[in-house]
Amino acid sequence: MFEAIVLAEVVATIFYTLLGLVLLGICWKLIEWITPFSLRQEIEEDQNLAIAVLIGCLFIAVSILIAAVILS
Repeated sequence: MFEAIVLAEVVATIFYTLLGLVLLGICWKLIEWITPFSLRQEIEEDQNLAIAVLIGCLFIAVSILIAAVILS
């Protein structure tokens, strides 16, 4: 019985991890679509540190929101 509980928890953890990553990827695509310029070009080629920090903070905020929704 203990193995069944542990297996169910592992499967649920893997499922919710993948769900969170997919939702984070969708948010990234949505942000890319909304902005009038290429975020990848600004961060990689132009090395715009301000946009990189902003996107990093945005990812943290979206990750917290996704975790709160999954846990509720």
